[in-house]
Amino acid sequence: MRTPAAALLIVSCFAVPLSSQSTAQQIAASFTKHKHVVKEKQGVRREKYRDVQSEPTLRQDVQDYAGVYEVDELEYVIVVEVTDNGSVRATSNGRELKNARIEGGVLKAEGFEGAFLTRTDRDSPNDPGAVSYGLGVLLDTPVEFGGNTYDKLFYQLKR
Repeated sequence: MRTPAAALLIVSCFAVPLSSQSTAQQIAASFTKHKHVVKEKQGVRREKYRDVQSEPTLRQDVQDYAGVYEVDELEYVIVVEVTDNGSVRATSNGRELKNARIEGGVLKAEGFEGAFLTRTDRDSPNDPGAVSYGLGVLLDTPVEFGGNTYDKLFYQLKR
């Protein structure tokens, strides 16, 4: 008799709307990956290593999120401006994102959601990694460019 009640409790927990921090964690998780492959053929060993760790970046002052964020390969740009009173204005490739706001490290607007992330890329287990800061965005509609399909974009902070 307790099993159905426990199952109902677990299912109902997933129906609760996610907070901004949960959203930031989910977006960060989708930008985190680890790959370590070793192939040996005819006595020659080839090793591939790639580790990308992404974490949400939470700032005390909303103005610290202001800046120009770019995806170099695609020439996509998001500009985030924050006024002295904390209101947010964001544009994507010159088009304004309506009702832009920043909540818990997440930039939200009508039809748009992206998390501010700190990303560390490593090319070997001993590599200290290259750290970059930016905005991770999951796309509703994938973008094709140069024979590749992108379902998420990392806009790196440029200035």
